[in-house]
Amino acid sequence: MHIQNLFDFVLPLHNKEHSKTLLKHPKASIKKIISPPNFKSELFCQDKDEWVTLIQGEATIKIYGKNEQLKAGDSLFIPANTPHKIIKTSTNPLAIWLAIYL
Repeated sequence: MHIQNLFDFVLPLHNKEHSKTLLKHPKASIKKIISPPNFKSELFCQDKDEWVTLIQGEATIKIYGKNEQLKAGDSLFIPANTPHKIIKTSTNPLAIWLAIYL
């Protein structure tokens, strides 16, 4: 058994997110993602469904042409092949995400 803590993390480098796979299963994977301050991503469009929750910080994500404001505890289901991007993340505390890919 390996105990993991969601709040143990490596600071992201410059303007790149840091991600760590916490669990890999044939039907799903779980990742912890740490966004740098004021992060703006490129467009994402994964081939898998994604459920994401913001466990720390704040973020703005653009999905379906609309900017959605997320705060710690908010979650969002993103169907496969749905374009979306992060517009901005908080500085203090950093935005930490938990993403489940199905």
